[in-house]
Amino acid sequence: MTRWEALKLLRADVPVLEPGHVWLAGAGPGDPGLLTLDALAGLLQAEVIVHDALVDARVLALAAGEARLEFAGKRGGRPSTIQADISRRLVELAGNGARVLRLKGGDPYMFGRAGEETMALATAGVPFRVISGVTAALAALAAASIPATMRGVNRSIIFTTGQSADARDGEDWAALARTGQPIVIYMALHNLDSIAQALMRGGVAPETPAAVIVSVARAEEDVLVSTLGRIAGDAQARRLEPPAIAVIGQIVAQRQRLQTMVELVASASAS
Repeated sequence: MTRWEALKLLRADVPVLEPGHVWLAGAGPGDPGLLTLDALAGLLQAEVIVHDALVDARVLALAAGEARLEFAGKRGGRPSTIQADISRRLVELAGNGARVLRLKGGDPYMFGRAGEETMALATAGVPFRVISGVTAALAALAAASIPATMRGVNRSIIFTTGQSADARDGEDWAALARTGQPIVIYMALHNLDSIAQALMRGGVAPETPAAVIVSVARAEEDVLVSTLGRIAGDAQARRLEPPAIAVIGQIVAQRQRLQTMVELVASASAS
């Protein structure tokens, strides 16, 4: 049975990627098990796949054998493809009649610049579709046994980025601190110390639980649990490397509580 036949068994009305169309799909954080069926449909139909740096090789391996892969990765602090060039390339490929899959790590609209690319496609009159993916932050929290929300702990959650769009576009960390809600930070490692200091100046206690989850849904996945006052130094001592998600707030404390309960149940079952 081919992959396409297997997909048809799971989703009888598989959407068709037409010539001259672009799909912007989320590849999830890494593990192909977190890929959606519609993203898989794009992989199996695309003639050209324009992919980001964080798209896992196991996901790319699912592409049709004749598909051409084009790298368009952007990594903070490293030489990267210019965003305007990526948008122009998508328009050009579609204009040549190709079936194009723009494959992004996580979710296309969650710090994935899909908004800029869809604007460029719409302006050029290129038909497109956006396919959601499992965003890295939620996958990281799940992998670390940290609930994004929990009754009695928090009523909302803040998602932000640790990297500004430019030097003048800094986050108001003091304002976020005043919300009292958990903060989940994408691309967190590079500025983690300055972010932690800003949050503490804004009123978040240094002993507030904090964690960093790196390489979620990959073989090298790692979780560091600390406090806001120590998290940057602990991350540096552990020599953690991107990609990384940081989370600050009382939801982090639920990880230890959950793990303790699991250990107690396992101990009781063994006795």
